[in-house]
Amino acid sequence: MMKKIFFIISILILFLIPLQALQVNKTELEKATINANIVFQNYTGPHAKIDSIDEIRAIGQQFATPINQDITTSNQVGDSNYYQIIHAIDASTNTGLDADILIVGQNATVDHIKNLRRIIGAYLETAYGYSQEDADTLSVFITVYNAVYYKNLNAFLEVYKKVVTENLDENICGLSVNYQDWPGKTQIVIPLSNINGGLSTIETSIISDKQVVQSMQEDPEKQIEVRKDMVDIKEREANNATEEAQAAQKEATKAKEEVSEEKKVLQTTKEEAIEAQDNAEEAKEEAITAQKIAEENPDNLELQKIAQEKQAESENKDEIATTKAQEVEAQEDIVEEKQAIATEKQTEATEKQAIADKKQSEAQDERIEIAEDQLAVIKAKAEAAKIIHTTYGLKMSDTKKMLSTLVLINSDTGLMIKESPVSYIRNRIVLPNGENYTAVVGENSGNGAVKLVTLDKDNMEIIDESDYFIAEDSVLVSDGQSFYAILQDSTDYVLGKFNTDLDLVLKSVVSVLPQSPIIVSENGISVTDANGMIKLLNIKDLSEIQTE
Repeated sequence: MMKKIFFIISILILFLIPLQALQVNKTELEKATINANIVFQNYTGPHAKIDSIDEIRAIGQQFATPINQDITTSNQVGDSNYYQIIHAIDASTNTGLDADILIVGQNATVDHIKNLRRIIGAYLETAYGYSQEDADTLSVFITVYNAVYYKNLNAFLEVYKKVVTENLDENICGLSVNYQDWPGKTQIVIPLSNINGGLSTIETSIISDKQVVQSMQEDPEKQIEVRKDMVDIKEREANNATEEAQAAQKEATKAKEEVSEEKKVLQTTKEEAIEAQDNAEEAKEEAITAQKIAEENPDNLELQKIAQEKQAESENKDEIATTKAQEVEAQEDIVEEKQAIATEKQTEATEKQAIADKKQSEAQDERIEIAEDQLAVIKAKAEAAKIIHTTYGLKMSDTKKMLSTLVLINSDTGLMIKESPVSYIRNRIVLPNGENYTAVVGENSGNGAVKLVTLDKDNMEIIDESDYFIAEDSVLVSDGQSFYAILQDSTDYVLGKFNTDLDLVLKSVVSVLPQSPIIVSENGISVTDANGMIKLLNIKDLSEIQTE
């Protein structure tokens, strides 16, 4: 079995690493970070209102459209109390990067990193023309990058233009890993390399620097798939930059040839100018001599005529010399202009090739790391597959609110194997429901709600939830066939009976305390009513059992 595994691993590595020799390119950004291990804490309970994916993406699309219409001008779009984009552009300087800043306002209700990424991804698609796949990849790296450098203003000052950093607050720049900190305390910085750069609009090297990748490697799956997607983007960036460099080099070569031809013309023009100047000086001397002779023989009309002719000839040749000198100056301007174009094109070609080499080097480096990480993940999964005896337990996620998380434990070693993403199980109660588990889950804050939910046994994720809201302090009881919990009924609380699909079957007429104990017996169900009195309810219809 192990031979097969290592054979697969060997093939995998050969596939991932290009055949040519690879040279590791060390990233240039070596900054101190506040958050090295990024694990986003999302609200994982039920919601009072569930927005569709299209509704969530529409948030990013709505403020991307005005940006796209005038991409070269700074702008602010949206409502700072909810969601806003600051498009910070300064074309007057090349020092530092431009950026977009996504503000999550105090009234925003986004509470899961997936939805925040959907907003960012939809913005990138609409504003800059990225494909959804590429935009989704970039949104992952953008959020991790901003979490790594959360509240680290110096890190942003080193990279961005003043037009960007003057909008940042050292207390909220970047992104907290805790969704509860997002409203009113979030400034997500999206680095712009070239606003007209197509695939290279977003500066991918910045958002995938060493610290960002290292934080991703802390994930159990090491976020291999999205990192491979980023490598693909960088390789396409490298290809595009190479093509642009080749095109610029052709233009530079052509411009150099034109410079060479114009220099030949300049040389010829200079020679003609020198000859014309010599002729003009010679004619001038002859005119001076003729004039002197004419003055010495004022009565000799022939000598007077010769003097006039020589003067006219001198003036003509002087004019020719002046014209030739002007032609030299004009040709020098042409040569200088052509030389500037050639230099510009050569610089462009060099810069484009440097970008291509940088992106390709980064991609090669990251392919090596990904191959190594895949090997580690495969080994870890092989070890996990050996574990036969497991059991479930609860881990406290918030001791003050008495919230818990379902975990899977190796019963042979006592070590935790896996943790549920749902961290809002209330009152430390989780009950079996077939092969799965049911609990009261959630929180009444923002768009959150408290409901009965069922967690699947494998991933321990929510696969079903009740339509009714449950009291935050409700206990959860089962009689083996049904579940009982305190549900909110208008302004009152009543006992609810739910089937295994979490459909409400019955509810009591008697109002109860939200914290009421629930004791199920064959003789009835005891609860505490809203006045603090013990009541016994009929197990068949939840009506009150009273003495006749």
